[in-house]
Formats: sequence, structure tokens, C-alpha cells
Amino acid sequence: MWSSGWSGASPRRGRVVPVENRDELASTPARDTALACVTAGIEAALPERVVADGVAVADTVLTVDDTRYDLDSPIRLVGAGKGAGRVAAALVDALDGRVDGGVVVTDEPADAGPVEVLVGDHPVPTHRNVVAARRVQDCVADTPEDALVLVALTGGASALLALPAGDLSVEDLAGVTRELLDAGAAIAELNAVRKHCSAVKGGWVADAAAPARLVTLAVSDVVGDDPAVIGSGPTAPDDTTYADAVATLDRYDVAAPAVRTHLRCGVDGSVPETPRADAPAFDRADYHVLANGETALSAAATVARERGYEPLVLSTGVEGEAREAGRFHAAVAREVRATGRPVDPPAVLLSGGECTVTVRGDGAGGPNLEFGLAAALDLRGTDDVAVAAVDTDGRDGSTAAAGALVDGETVPNPEQARDALAANDSRGYLDGLDAVLRTGATGTNVNDLRVVVLERER
Repeated sequence: MWSSGWSGASPRRGRVVPVENRDELASTPARDTALACVTAGIEAALPERVVADGVAVADTVLTVDDTRYDLDSPIRLVGAGKGAGRVAAALVDALDGRVDGGVVVTDEPADAGPVEVLVGDHPVPTHRNVVAARRVQDCVADTPEDALVLVALTGGASALLALPAGDLSVEDLAGVTRELLDAGAAIAELNAVRKHCSAVKGGWVADAAAPARLVTLAVSDVVGDDPAVIGSGPTAPDDTTYADAVATLDRYDVAAPAVRTHLRCGVDGSVPETPRADAPAFDRADYHVLANGETALSAAATVARERGYEPLVLSTGVEGEAREAGRFHAAVAREVRATGRPVDPPAVLLSGGECTVTVRGDGAGGPNLEFGLAAALDLRGTDDVAVAAVDTDGRDGSTAAAGALVDGETVPNPEQARDALAANDSRGYLDGLDAVLRTGATGTNVNDLRVVVLERER
């Protein structure tokens, strides 16, 4: 059974996401509202909140999305992703002593009681990711047939749960990952390659767990919440093929000779394909999405409405080049100010999704920083408009920044801003202009969140 219900957690309850430079960022009413919407969105998707809202335990029954699971059997908890340690901790608390043990891999330490939390690296896998992934796979494979296996899965699992297939090395995985990221490959394309170079992705964790009962609890960081794409689908059926993976390498002109050799073995049938939906591995496997981009957008819209703005969600699935998306959002803002279409100001425009950056320069930045700089350049001289764009995990690309908060005064020199975009140096340009938003690691990941605040009536 595959479900994608989300709970719309209250933005007011529980842990608060700190903004390191809040005073500098919230310098106008529009910027303050943009910041409030962004932080509310992130907080609504925190693991402890979504587990509390989406999971219920009563007597010997676990209920998720109206599906009931018997807790009389042994319970193992495994997982992977940037927020997996926090999801595991929340599940251990909810199950109140019933979890027998397990292993999760994440990118920051966490205390999950009887579940061992191993720290790996992101976004490029390393040897310690491999060690952790092997521990997760071994834990699942050793589970008794009558056990309940809970899998905590969040964004970042694709890199953190890295166990090379065949003769591949972690260096081979790291190299092809880096090249595809720099080329601007979409996440589904990247994951098609990852799944066919892995002993755990693409349904292989579910295969190892069978015939035990398997229940995945996911925080989705992908557009559309496809279980096969979230974390490269370690517990989900895969409909991509070795040929699809080769086509991705061809499309982006990625050499990766060792990876190509492995993939060719799959194309010619020398190694088995990833498990399909009719495989026995999924006979007793369920999947639940506890939170996604809509969770963050809903909370941000609530805050906007409470502050007297009309919220409008443009899309939950904006993808493509970050700078072009930034320009599009700026164009919509100008249209709203000029005509009142598609909403009358004061208003807040919201969007989610996952943009990419085709790296051509050697600067520092990420998709949300590049989105923000492009939007600021096109809004230059505009009054009472602010734009915030963040990766909800608190790390935009390979930077330590969450993203950007800009307005019509952010860009004093348009030529320098254009040069920075050409060099992919959005963070370098925005640093020192009270425009880089820093939260530190948030412990969740529901992809990008973008907020455009139009402060005054026409």
C-alpha cells in the first residue's frame, strides 16, 4: 500500500528553527514576513512534529495513515537521510520501549535510544557512508521473519546510504554523483544511475527484509513524492533500467568508465535488474509519506494569512535552472504590483520544488542563492517586495547557508551581479549584503521553499 497523506503540522508547536542573522535580515516589514513564512514552513516539517501528527500508538497497535500494525512482534528500526536520526528518535519515543534496536545513517549526531545513529557525508558519499550502509543492510537481513521493520527515510538518503554494487568503489559513486550534479541533472535522472550502481537502493533493502513486515515512514524531498525517487527508493519498486542509467550518462556527456562498465553488464543481463512492483519483496511492504513540500507551503501560507496577506501557492513542483525560476518569480511579482493578477496585494506568493544549477564557473553558491540573486537583479529598484528562497535542510547546495533573502535594494551594481551569476558565485556576491540566510542544519528536508512578499496595496 502506497500512501502520501501529510498532516499539515502546526507552525507554532515544538522546536524553533534559529536564524543566525535574523536582525540583519528582517530589516523591513516585507523581509520580516518573508523570514517568518520561511521559518514556519521549515518548523512544520520537523521530524518530531510530523511523527507526532502522523503516527499513533495505542496498546499494541501502531497506526499510520489509518493503517494499523500489530506491535506484538519484534521491532527493528533502520533508516537513512539528513533527518533520519531525528525521525528515529521521535519513533522510539512514540513506541515507548518497544523498539528492539536498529541502525540509521545521517549527517549529524543524534540520540535515538536503542537505535544506533551513524554519521556519514553528504552530498558526495565516502567510505564511512559505505560502512554505515552495510550495517543497515546487515541489520535488515538479520531480522526475524515475524518482525516489524520500520524504515525512517528522509532527503539525503541517496548519498548517505551508499553501498557500491559489483566491482564499483565509493570513489566511482562519488565521481559520477559529482559530475551529474555539476551538469544540472534532475534528481530522478541522478537516482536512476545511483540505483543501478547500488546494493541497497532501488528496492534492495526491501528485498533483504523480506518476508518480514516492512513499513517505510518518509519525509519527502522530491517533487511528486514518488517512493522510487525518495532516497533512490531503497524500499520501493523501481521502474527504471540499466539502459535508462546509461542514457543519463550519455545525455550529460559523463564518462565514468567504471560505472559504464558496470551498467553495460546490467544492460546485457549479466547482473539482475532492480526489483519491480510484482517482486515478492513488496508483498508485505507499505510506504507512508509523513511530510513533503506541501507541509511547508501550508504552514507558510497560514503565517502569511495571519499577518494580513493573501497567500497564493504558485506551484509545489518548480524545477529547472534556479536563475530562470528566480526571474520568473520576479516577473510574477511585477505583474501582481502592476495589475493585481493573479492576486491583489498585500500578498505572499509561495512555491516549492527543486531547482538545479548547471555549474560553469568556480564560485560558491547553491540553487536557492542563485534563485535569490537572479530575482534581486530583476527586482532592482522595486519597493516593498522581498524574496526568500531556502533549502529546508539548511544547506543550499554545498554551502553552509540555507539560501537567500533579497529585495529591490539588494543589488547595488547590476554588472557585478551578472558577473557573479556567470561565475556561479551567488553566495560570494550576496555575502555582506544582509542577503544570505543561515539556519544551520535543520534536521528535516522537504526540498526548496520560496516566498515572495508584496507589502503594499496597488
